This record gives sequence, C-alpha cells and structure tokens, in this order.
Amino acid sequence: MTGVKMIAKLPRLILALALLSLAAAPVAEAQTKKPAAARPAPKAAPAAKAQAAPPAPEVDANGMPVIQTAAKYAYMVDADTGQVLLNKNGNERMYPSSMTKMLTAYMIFSKLKKGDIKLDDELVVSEAAWRQGGSKMFVPLGARVKIEDLLRGVIIQSGNDACIVLAEGLAGSQDAFAEDMNRWAKQLGMNDSNFRNPDGWPDPQHYSTAHDLATIAIRTIKDFPEYYKYYGEREFAFNGIKQGNRNPLLYQNFGADGLKTGHTEGGGYGVTASAVREGRRLVLVLNGMASMKERAQESQRVMDWGFREWGAYTLYKEGDKVADADVWLGDQKAVPLVAPKTLTASLPRRYRRDMKVTVSYQNPVPAPVHKGDPIGKLIVTAPNLKTMELPLVAGSDVGQLGVVGRMGAAVSYLVFGRGTAAARATPATATATK
Repeated sequence: MTGVKMIAKLPRLILALALLSLAAAPVAEAQTKKPAAARPAPKAAPAAKAQAAPPAPEVDANGMPVIQTAAKYAYMVDADTGQVLLNKNGNERMYPSSMTKMLTAYMIFSKLKKGDIKLDDELVVSEAAWRQGGSKMFVPLGARVKIEDLLRGVIIQSGNDACIVLAEGLAGSQDAFAEDMNRWAKQLGMNDSNFRNPDGWPDPQHYSTAHDLATIAIRTIKDFPEYYKYYGEREFAFNGIKQGNRNPLLYQNFGADGLKTGHTEGGGYGVTASAVREGRRLVLVLNGMASMKERAQESQRVMDWGFREWGAYTLYKEGDKVADADVWLGDQKAVPLVAPKTLTASLPRRYRRDMKVTVSYQNPVPAPVHKGDPIGKLIVTAPNLKTMELPLVAGSDVGQLGVVGRMGAAVSYLVFGRGTAAARATPATATATK
C-alpha cells in the first residue's frame, strides 16, 4: 500500500517542482539583467582600478581640452587644417625678439626661389653689422660672407650681425629692409605686426603677436620646403666658432624640426616651434617666460598636450568620391563629387564619436559641368567646435544635351514630372558615414 500511495502522490510532487521552477525563473532573469543595467554607473568601483586609470584631461566650461602654461602668450595651431588648439593672448601685441628673424629668413628664401640671388653670392660685412650686440655669428669686419652661411648664422646661431649684413646687402639699409618686412607681413596675413629692424632688437614700435608668428612659421614650412631644412640643423660653425641651435625641442626624440627662439629683457623667453608626429604637424608659439629652462619645459609639455588631446582625422583622400549630384540637361544623369585634396578635420579626441559629416550642394547641377568645378561642400560638425566646411568639386566632365535632347527632357518634365533631373534647383544634403 505504501508503494501505491507514493505513486499517487508523485503527480502532485512533479506539479510542485514545476511551480517552483516557474517561480524561480523571473528571479534568475532579474539577476541576469541587473548588472547590465547598473554597468554605466556602478555604485562601488574597485579602488585599485580607479587609481590605475589615467587622470581626466582638463576641460573648460564647454568641455574643450585646456592646458595651463607659464607663458604669457601661447598659440597652437594644426598646420594642415588651420584648427586652433590653444589661444592664450594669441592676438595681443608682444615683443617677438629674435623670432623676428623668421620673417627675415622668409624674405631671403623668396629672393632665392625667384633667382634674384644665389646661396653662394657674397655680401660685405659693414661696421654697423660688426658692432651689433646681442647674439652673434661673429662675422669679421669687411669680410665677404656667403648668403648660405649668413642664413645659417641667422637661423641656427641667431646672429644679429648676420641679419644686418643681409638687410644692408639686399635692401641698402636696415630701415629699407624693415619697410620691406612690413609689406611682406601684410601680404602674408600678419596683420597685427610692425617691424623696425631685421633681428628683433628692442624697439617700442617693434611688435608682433603669437598668431602672426605662427602664420609666418606655417608659410615658411609650406612655401619653402627646400630651405626649411636649415631650421632643423642643430649646430653651425663659422669663423672657428661652433654654436648650437637654441631650439630646445630639437634635442629631444620629439619630432621637432624647427623653428626659432627669442629672448629680450622686455619680451622674456620665447619660442616658435613645429613638430610632426604620424604625418601630423603642429605649430606652437610661446612667449613671455622667465628662463631658458622654463622655455624648454613648457614647449615640450604644451606640444605633448596638443598631440595627446587633439586628433586629426582624414575624412577623404584626394580624388575620393563623396557623393553623386544630379545633372540637369546633361548627357549624363549625375556627376561625382570628389575631394580636391585630402580632407582632414582636427578635433578633440574625446569628440571623435560625436563628429558628423554631411554633404551640401544645389540639386540638380546645370550642365555643362567641367571637371574640377566647385559644386558642393563637406560640412563637419562636433560639439562646441566651429563648423568646418571643406570644398567638393566635379570629378568628371558632363556635357550639355543637344537642342533635341533638351526639348525632350523639358517635355518629359512637363508631362511626367521627371527628366534628366529635377528642373528646380534645391539644396541637397546627404550624410556621409565617417
């Protein structure tokens, strides 16, 4: 009987177990989902893990990366995109000291490129040049010195005497050369600078800005790559005297290849520097520092910050097709929109995922279309950044339909509401996935 009773109770036992399993299932599901829901903001993170994480970058009220520097004036820019990464009093007037010599060298480079002078041409050292104080190349009075040696004396040794030899030899006097400097400055976009001499010798009316010094640095790099190499040379010997380049970044494994330091009592210690890492070039201007040591430390620290916190992102390479635009009354229905050059955007690395890229153009494009014609633009937006607009051009020629073809397209549009392309030009946008 006992066995029979147990058999009779078995269905009820099975039913009870099933009910227990059903009751337990939601609990198990809730336990599985709970950690996932809590993952974005855990209540208690392991202490060791928090200590191992790198410190969060300093940001301003808008979430933009910032850095504090001892320099009174600071300006950093991406040389390829023009994006300003740092601007501390960058448009305020300051004494440029020997950083003035970048413009002097630029003007000599221009004459060399035009063929007006040659590197082995010689200029005579005047008494004014020989007597000039400050940093010197030590050119002998009355000597004839090659222009290439004088250039190295200006760039590497920061020779004030070499600047005067060049100014007098090529313009007749320092004053005449200074007038030429100011004309060049305006042409180059150095709109808040005034130069009274070729070497940066102190003068109340001799001034520039960090922005303007960055401008001449970038123009030197881009306009005269064949002569820019002098800025990267670490030493130069003339008249039995060897002197090292004063640019502290050149002696670090840093990617730096120029440009110029400066120092006067009124201007403090300054440097205009450029460095390249992974094909990306930054230009930095610092001025108004207290010592050579501070200049060396700050220039390296701020340049490191620029490469670390900001990134340059290639959107399209030269010739890449970005989109197709409809063509009205053309012998082709569409024309490709291509990048005329490699299109790159600079932005804080933290905003990379928030970057949006769109294409804008008038649709349809009227025929005829010539390859290289500007048709549209690439619009890049990211939080707290000024909208960037990059040009797009036609990637091919599109001819215009003949008279019969145009009439047929017009009739087709009137009757059917369609044709080679919509007759009314309307703004068109497309989102590019980048």
